[in-house]
Amino acid sequence: MAHAVAADFHVKLAQTAEELRAAQRLRYQVFVRELGGGGALVDHDAELEKDELDPFFDHLLLYDQRTGAVVGVYRLMRPEKARDAGRFYSEGEYDLAPLLASGRRILELGRSCLHPDYRGGMAMHHLWAALAQYVAQHRIEVLFGVASFHGTDIAALSQPLSLLHHRHLAPPELRVRTLDKSFQNMNLIDEAHLDRRAAMMQIPSLIKAYLRLGGCVGEGAYVDHAFNTVDVCLIMDTNQMSARQARIYGGGPQ
Repeated sequence: MAHAVAADFHVKLAQTAEELRAAQRLRYQVFVRELGGGGALVDHDAELEKDELDPFFDHLLLYDQRTGAVVGVYRLMRPEKARDAGRFYSEGEYDLAPLLASGRRILELGRSCLHPDYRGGMAMHHLWAALAQYVAQHRIEVLFGVASFHGTDIAALSQPLSLLHHRHLAPPELRVRTLDKSFQNMNLIDEAHLDRRAAMMQIPSLIKAYLRLGGCVGEGAYVDHAFNTVDVCLIMDTNQMSARQARIYGGGPQ
């Protein structure tokens, strides 16, 4: 595709059923068709990736104004919406007790994806700029959500998982932990034997971006066989972001 400039993008929250379906269609393309995921409510006939919590999330949509197509999505759940839903999505994988007891204003992020043609450019910066505005509007203090490695082979992911455990573990007061029945230890290689460069090359770009923003991870990973992923819980305390990190987060000049 031709290089897209700032004026080519528009970001908004989904307000109609059709706008939500547009998000679910892009999610199907990325999470189901591209990455081999699935789920009980995935509609393969209509090519929609959806779940029972979708009605409780705000869905941030990135449009390419030249085509009118939705090319990026994020879904966002505030605590009051989680109360309506009965849970955060992440509670199916992690014990969120430290976050819930923190007294901080939290926001769950999830289902972030871009159309393949828009990766590596400015599209994600525009999504993040809109996310920053949403965070400010709702006075969010801590962001969290599961992020994924493709595939379920723990041995193949031992380097990056160990690096996250040794170098990027969340502070105790925010350190969520994988549910006991599903706990996958990430401390698989001693820190002295890590190949940091090789490990970083295996970490997906979205996770690396959060780490650059000062993000950290919970304790333990979760093997999601339905989605063909290994998940980690990313946590970001907005108070810890440096001025440079805030510019990255807001999509401004670095």
